[in-house]
Amino acid sequence: MLKLFKEISSSVGKSLTKRGLQTTCALQHDSLFVHRDTPEDNPDIVFEFTPENKKRAEAILAIYPEGHKRAAMIPLLDLAQRQYGWLPISAMHKVAEILNLPRMRVYEVATFYTMFMRKPTGKYHVQICTTTPCWLRGSDEILEAIKKNLKLEVGETSKDMLWTLSEVECLGACVNAPMVQINDDYYEDLTVEATNEILDELKSGGKPAPGPRSGRFAAEPIGEPTSLKSEPLGPGVGVRADL
Repeated sequence: MLKLFKEISSSVGKSLTKRGLQTTCALQHDSLFVHRDTPEDNPDIVFEFTPENKKRAEAILAIYPEGHKRAAMIPLLDLAQRQYGWLPISAMHKVAEILNLPRMRVYEVATFYTMFMRKPTGKYHVQICTTTPCWLRGSDEILEAIKKNLKLEVGETSKDMLWTLSEVECLGACVNAPMVQINDDYYEDLTVEATNEILDELKSGGKPAPGPRSGRFAAEPIGEPTSLKSEPLGPGVGVRADL
């Protein structure tokens, strides 16, 4: 029996080794929540809001009543990230100082939400959704087109700091799949050709119009409506025989 158990264990071990099981696309997943000092990201680098952003920060804080100022943490972190291009630890310390909170309270929020980029990020952050609806509509082809156009792999940033490519979960535009988010703009109903057009226009300094690339305005059906094509019959129809 012991011999049989050893043979089975050895067989299973070899099988797992061959398959190379992996549970996440981010092999160094501790980067999601662990900070390590680097030359470009350490507490000795001073972060200050610009005069213009100081006014914005004051306006944000004014929204919240006394005793509840900590609720401004996410807006302030977002403001810091927009100013710096990403969110260094010194910016987190500045937000903790403004809100008079322990730094750990800010770390908890900044490491929980994936919207906060805690390492240097390109001018254009290309986030491609590969969740089921986008995948069924061809997100794999779109991802390959982006990688080929930008000469980047997922998780990489170009040496000129213009591009960062990320693979993300649902971005909430499932009806218009496949889609990508570039900075604050959504580009939907994508084809390989449309994707390359968007990237090439950004490379040339242009500003591609966000939204669907199929010709529709928003998330309405493509083509003629298939239901609700006539005026409503009014209340009570089909319920009372006299109506």
